[in-house]
Amino acid sequence: MSGTPDIWGGIECSVVRVGDTVRNQLHDTGHLWRRDDIALIAGLGLKTVRYPVLWEMVEQQRGRMDWRWTDERLGELRKFGIAPIAGLVHHGSGPVWTNLLDPEFPEDLAAYAASVAARYPWLEMYTPVNEPFTTARLCGLYGLWHPHTRDEQVCFRITVAECRATALAMKAIRRINPHAKLVQTEDFGRIYSTPPLAEQAEYENERRWLSIDLLTGRVTESHPFYRRLIAAGVDGAHLEDLQAEPAVPDIIGIDYYLTSDRVLDHRLELHPDEPVGGNGRTTYVDIAAVRSDLPRHKTGLQGRLAEIWERYGLPIAVTELHNGCTRDEHVRWLMEGWRTAKAACENGIDVRAVTSWSLFGAQDWNSMLTRQDGYYECGAFDARYVPPQPTIVARAISHLAQAGEFDHPVLDRPGWWHRAETRQEDSRPIVLAGFERLASVIEECCSHRRLRVVPAGSVKEPAVLFERHDAWAVIRIEHRPPLVEKRSGAAALVLHCMFAEGGDLSLELPAQPDLKDFAHTFLDLMIDSRNGHLRCLEPPRSAIMNGIVGPAHQAGAGSYKADSAA
Repeated sequence: MSGTPDIWGGIECSVVRVGDTVRNQLHDTGHLWRRDDIALIAGLGLKTVRYPVLWEMVEQQRGRMDWRWTDERLGELRKFGIAPIAGLVHHGSGPVWTNLLDPEFPEDLAAYAASVAARYPWLEMYTPVNEPFTTARLCGLYGLWHPHTRDEQVCFRITVAECRATALAMKAIRRINPHAKLVQTEDFGRIYSTPPLAEQAEYENERRWLSIDLLTGRVTESHPFYRRLIAAGVDGAHLEDLQAEPAVPDIIGIDYYLTSDRVLDHRLELHPDEPVGGNGRTTYVDIAAVRSDLPRHKTGLQGRLAEIWERYGLPIAVTELHNGCTRDEHVRWLMEGWRTAKAACENGIDVRAVTSWSLFGAQDWNSMLTRQDGYYECGAFDARYVPPQPTIVARAISHLAQAGEFDHPVLDRPGWWHRAETRQEDSRPIVLAGFERLASVIEECCSHRRLRVVPAGSVKEPAVLFERHDAWAVIRIEHRPPLVEKRSGAAALVLHCMFAEGGDLSLELPAQPDLKDFAHTFLDLMIDSRNGHLRCLEPPRSAIMNGIVGPAHQAGAGSYKADSAA
């Protein structure tokens, strides 16, 4: 294969039950109420978006359909020429009147899918169940979501039920629209280990393929997990049905995060803050491979794309790519994934698209939705603002949609997850003029974010600094009359940035600020190319995706919200 993959977008739309609480990410991020979000998506130039048509929202009472929200949103997408990939269940258990262990769950989801296809016959792409095996692990093996069990056999039963539901749903949809396509998503992260856990890693590496093996009819009596499924209580007739009428994905979607590849490590003393698990023989921790000191042989998206292609030979899309971190690290992760997918195409792997996930952000994924802490992480748009404000990721998506490439000075250096350092001198710098304590804090924050800073001492004419250092931005620390009435007219400390490409940004320091947090907020706004005179509001809780942030940002970075001072 050759060519350039498409760029897709996606809306974080998980609806999960945690105890007696139902977590709905559409509610938590505000997308549920913002109709104008569709116009923002269209403005990026996206032509395909993973979008919720959620069973839990439409059929809250059995047999009573409420299509008002989906009618409005799908109508808007159609008006803008955006093709939705309709997600029917996203990590959920279905409406409250059913659940993943309900014997009728597969048939009930299929009935709902038929209703969706009948009402929207123009829909061409579906994901009836997002990440079946990943959901089964989180619900049945790790006990985080309903039904909150920690039993591999329950995990297996849920996996088969979800795959049967997917197969029956696609069969029902295709009775109405024979050309409908299945875009089947899953997290295919590979498991690595220290030597004593090699057997456990091998077992889990085979197990991760279970959902796609089921859908492609591969789970016959010779399959390594066939006997385990039967022993777990799976009806053999259901496996035979999947063999006889497989639901082969038209596109296999890989959802890939910094936390996807894992390491099982028996050296507990090296990881005192990690939860300890085991397999009955050995105790160990399960950590992200990017946090391990083990050699990273074949880690990363490149290896996962090659494995999927070798095993199935079916078209692939990267259906979730997101890094809830500082803006620079977020866009580095997106562009690294894009370039990896593009290289895979050039090497003969049929990669159709890369999806920038969580266009309007996500909330509380640092605790896998088990706590309600308000930990918000930005996507292409920062939904803490009204209307949501575009970030550098939005700019990158727009460029990728139009030209297939994007460049920015923060991309001169790799993300923190790469141990090998590039020469700082090879990256385009920020010039920092001033001697305040805040200048030292900004330098420290830039260092941790791998942003090159050139101190300029006393303030000079910006034009001179741009020319002398070939800088993309010049930061000055200034004392000004306050931008808003406060502090009895006392001079305010203001960070001011001028951009080489034109425009400028000013941000007034709040009373009693956290200097490091303030500096990170300013850097995020700079990288987003925000312009104008802004002031900081009280900081909300900042967001850290699955605990994966750069070494500098453990307390959260850039959590102040800036607002116009006009």
